[in-house]
Amino acid sequence: MHAVSTFVVDLGERSYPIYIGGGLLGQSEYLTPHLKSESVLIVSNDTVAPIYLERLKACLSSATKLEVVILQDGEQYKNLENLNLIFDQLLTQRFGRDVTLIALGGGVVGDMTGFAAACYQRGVAFIQIPTTLLSQVDSSVGGKTGVNHALGKNMIGAFYQPQCVIADPQVLKTLPERELSAGMAEVIKYGAIGDIEFFNWLEANMPLLMRQDEALLAEAIQRSCQNKARVVAEDEFESGIRAILNFGHTFGHAIETGMGYGAWLHGEAVGAGMCIAAHVSRAFGLLQEQDVSRIVSLCKAAGLPVMPPEDLDSDRMLELMRVDKKNKQGVLRLVLLDKLGKAVIVDQQETETLRQAMITYSAENYL
Repeated sequence: MHAVSTFVVDLGERSYPIYIGGGLLGQSEYLTPHLKSESVLIVSNDTVAPIYLERLKACLSSATKLEVVILQDGEQYKNLENLNLIFDQLLTQRFGRDVTLIALGGGVVGDMTGFAAACYQRGVAFIQIPTTLLSQVDSSVGGKTGVNHALGKNMIGAFYQPQCVIADPQVLKTLPERELSAGMAEVIKYGAIGDIEFFNWLEANMPLLMRQDEALLAEAIQRSCQNKARVVAEDEFESGIRAILNFGHTFGHAIETGMGYGAWLHGEAVGAGMCIAAHVSRAFGLLQEQDVSRIVSLCKAAGLPVMPPEDLDSDRMLELMRVDKKNKQGVLRLVLLDKLGKAVIVDQQETETLRQAMITYSAENYL
């Protein structure tokens, strides 16, 4: 096994460690100390479970009660109906409040398992073992859990922190290239909103990252998690600064909802959303044109879409953007860039400037 890096998400009594290292998935010593008892329910999906479930179960040989729930893979299954499959197993098998849920999968599995843990008997323990780049750098860290509704993404959920996060870069070797690109959107986001040195590093190393250089991937995961952990520690419940982590997401969620969950991967929608947000930042007199181009170029280098879908016009996107958790009293709250490496939150009451900027961007192509 390669060297393991460990750091703590500092949230007082809700603090927890993040472990990052190749081969961690097979190492029980990082997992078992965080179990509340020898009673465990693993939640995975039908893509990940055939590859990694047995390896995880081997780490849990001391468990006296071990059950598994296998969900269907895909954003379109992240809903209340499928959430009930977890509750069904918990209740049928008569799990008590000492159960620990383990999420083995990507962001959908992690979000649903965390939400189930937050709700079951008013709160039980859970552990995140993310198996996609997107979940390793973003959704597994920070305690956001939930499911989608037909009218809006992640509109039903809870803030609920895990006992620990175990991120093994080696599991990314079985990740399709499209999923790797999708995860890279969140990595790029951290550089764009608050870490210009990281953004510069990503520009220099993106070709090797996309070829899955394990050492560089581990560094990208660690730096991304540290960036997120710093923001979450300052604003756990997103009452202020944490909203900057949604850079590109207001536009991206509109794309996901408008196209139908699963048509675009979350990271693909965020990639295009960041490019739109960068262009809107320029239109509002904030970001410099060359920095817009740098964001678009880096997203392209990561294999991400940089334009919204052709059949989703700006008016429809704006309509969908009005159903966003950041909005206050009907006013659109946008995360934009004042400069590369510095995000700002802008309350946008006059939407015509925004609408025109979105139309203009859709009509352009950055080379």
